[in-house]
Amino acid sequence: MIRLLLVCVGGALGSGARYLISTWAARALGADFPRGTLIVNVVGSFLLALLMGLAGAREGISPEARLFLGAGVLGGFTTYSSFNYETLALLERGTAHAVANVALTLLGCLAAGVAGLLAARALG
Repeated sequence: MIRLLLVCVGGALGSGARYLISTWAARALGADFPRGTLIVNVVGSFLLALLMGLAGAREGISPEARLFLGAGVLGGFTTYSSFNYETLALLERGTAHAVANVALTLLGCLAAGVAGLLAARALG
């Protein structure tokens, strides 16, 4: 139960940070391109890779801290960071699975988005 609470609290913090950065970027940099989402995805990918790299190299980062920061804060901040880290892990074992993960995620999500839009139009 404590692990779930760590993820939930961290996720709330990460989601709040994502919202603040996205709204700031739209106001400061313009809303014609999703700059806030891009910033969040790039920063989140860096931070998750940094966290996991440090966690693998040091004993000082507890499993609870990794869970709170990784799945919680950064998971709420951006799920893209998880996708990026998992793809990097696949890439270390070879390119085929990494390329498949990128292609299936991109195409699958685009197809699901189109299906969702079509479903909304049909229902609306």
